[in-house]
Parts: sequence; C-alpha cells; structure tokens
Amino acid sequence: MPSTPAPKLSYTPESPFAWLIVGAVFISLAVIFGVSYSFAAFFESFAAEFAAQRADVSGIFGICGLCIFILGAAGGMLADRFGPRIVCSAGMLFIAGGLWWTSLASALPSIYLSYGLMVGLGTALVYTPAIASVQPWFRERRGLAAGIASAGIGAGTLLIPALIARLLLEQSWRVAMRETAVGVLLIGLCATAWLQRPVANPSQKTTARPGMALASALRSKPFVWLYVGMVFAAPAQFIPFAHVSAAARDLGIAAADAIGLVGIIGVGSLLGRFGVGSFADRIGRIPALFWMQVSMGLCFLLWASANSYPMLAGFALWFGLSYGAIVALLPAICMDLFGAQALSGIVGILYTGAAFGNLVGPVAAGAIFDQTQSYQIVLWICLLGSATAAFCTRKLQRVGHSLY
Repeated sequence: MPSTPAPKLSYTPESPFAWLIVGAVFISLAVIFGVSYSFAAFFESFAAEFAAQRADVSGIFGICGLCIFILGAAGGMLADRFGPRIVCSAGMLFIAGGLWWTSLASALPSIYLSYGLMVGLGTALVYTPAIASVQPWFRERRGLAAGIASAGIGAGTLLIPALIARLLLEQSWRVAMRETAVGVLLIGLCATAWLQRPVANPSQKTTARPGMALASALRSKPFVWLYVGMVFAAPAQFIPFAHVSAAARDLGIAAADAIGLVGIIGVGSLLGRFGVGSFADRIGRIPALFWMQVSMGLCFLLWASANSYPMLAGFALWFGLSYGAIVALLPAICMDLFGAQALSGIVGILYTGAAFGNLVGPVAAGAIFDQTQSYQIVLWICLLGSATAAFCTRKLQRVGHSLY
C-alpha cells in the first residue's frame, strides 16, 4: 500500500510564528541601518588615513544612500520572485563583503566601491524585502507589527555606532571594520534565515485591500506632492547622520561622545516611531506629517546655536524624533491614499525621491564646510528644505483623499 506523503509544515497569518517574523525583521533592520549609520564612526579615520576633505569622505555615505533608495524597489521585485530569505541573505553577504573589502582599501576611491556601492547594494537587498515580509502575516495587528519591526532601524542606529566607537578606542579602524563584517554574517544571516511568506489558506478570504494600479497612482496629484516633498526633505534627513559627529569634534568634544550623537538620533527615532501613532490618530496622518516636517526644520535652529555637547545632544534627540515619525508615517499615508494593490511599488518609487538628496546633501554640506569652515549655511539650507516639504504636505492635505 503506497504511503501518503506527509503534509508540508506551514504557518498562516496571525499565527504565533508571525511574531518571530517581526523579530527577524527587527534584527535585520537593526543590522543594516546600524552598519550604514556607523559611517560617522569611521568618518575621521577615513579623512586622516587618506588625507581627504570632508566633501570627499561624505561622498561615500552619499553613494551608499543612493544605492539603498534607488535599488530598494529592485530588491522588492527580486523578493517577489525568489522569496525574502534568499534575497535578504544575499544582501547580508554583500554588506559583509563590502566591509571586509573596505578594511583592505589602500585608497579612498576603492572605498567608494566597497562601502558606498557594495554596502549600499546589500542594504537595498535587505531593506524593502524585509519590511514587506511583515505585512502578509497580520490582519488585525498589522500596524502594531509594522511599527515594532521598523523600530529595528532606531535600535540599530542607537547601538551599533556606539559599539563600533568603543572598538575604535582599542584597535585600528581596519580591524574594527573586519569585526563588524563578521558580526553582520553571524547576526544578519541568522535573522534573514527566518524570513518567509505565510502559506495561503484557500479556505480563508483574502485580506488585501483594493487599491490603485501603480501607473494611476504615480500620475495622481497626491503622489506628485508626496514625491516633491520627499525630494526637498531628503537633504535635511541625511546630512546630520554624516556631519553631526564631525561638528561635535569641531567643538572639542571627545570622539566617543561625538559618535554617540548618532545613537541619540536612534533614541529619538524610536520615540518618533512609537509615539506618532496616537498623535496621528487624533489629528490625521497627513496633518501629523506636516507638523513633523515643521519640527524637523525647527530643530536645525538648535544645531545652529549649539556651542556645547548638551545642545548638540538635544538637537540629535529632536531630529531623531522628527525623522523617525516621518519615516513611520509615509507608508501608512500611501496605504491611506492608494490602497494595497501596488503599495510596495508606490513606496519603493517614493523612496527614490530621497536618493538624490541623500547623495548630494552630505557631499554638498562637506564642500560648504571645506570652503567656509562652518555649517551655518548648511543648516539654513536644511531648514528651507524642510519648510518646502511642509508646504508640499499642506498641498497634499488639500488634494489628498482615498483615491480608490
């Protein structure tokens, strides 16, 4: 009598296993963004080792961010075809390989390739597929799960730069870079190994919301205002990650404390991601985005007047709160406006609006500092960009409504 094959083990949405997916995404995001924003810890080492100006060193961070935001949509499409586990694991391998290659660099241009391009590509392969892994596992608590998972970005920004700063006190930046690469392999691959999609149950009705097709959404006025706002907001969102530590060192602040400002940004980001929900529920998500854009612009006034570590720490916390809230609000606003049909594609293309600002912003800030020996012009540009983004959000509020 032929034996009956054993049924394939599967996990369905809202099962306890879904929270393991949330944990795996949390760790994955903590690793990739902790490594990416640890660039501040290596900033001075690169400048000293290769006798480079700040604009030249900032270009590494700019290329890394450009890859993240341009290639993130491609990472999502690859995950749709091959699954998140394969694509995200490949991304971790790229990050680890890029870090190890960087540790062997003999000239700054090679770091543009190893850290800027390779780490950026690896981060892109993890970011969008990991974020998208959470949503199918939840129906009733989808927002809560997504918020917890995305908080990994803030946790990584808080912990990993501080850890690397401590390593740099005891050993060379090349050894610290190699140890970071090993950490990515051990922790990152363990996290991405859990990522998978739930197995569909034919007896259950789909929970996907209707929505607009990608082409229709991209032609709509709400998307145009969202995108333009993203373009103008991007420089202000990324310049602090590359330059606030350098600005602190200019004031005579110790290197470990200066690098710790990136960790304080991470604390603020966690507060913003968790705290924006109830605020947005009371006044609406688009109005909440407007006030967070205003908040981000105003925080640069504190940096402009800062002459001590507590003032820069206050800026970092304020900036992180505004930044984290904005990042948490944007996907939810896209869902509100355009529905679920093409949500991943819409969010991925929206994030390309940040790519140019991420590339040009830190580099331009470094060039301005090299010419003026001051960040004052940079800070006013950031304030103006945030004000323009707030204006775009106000226009979005007038035309934005459910389009499906």
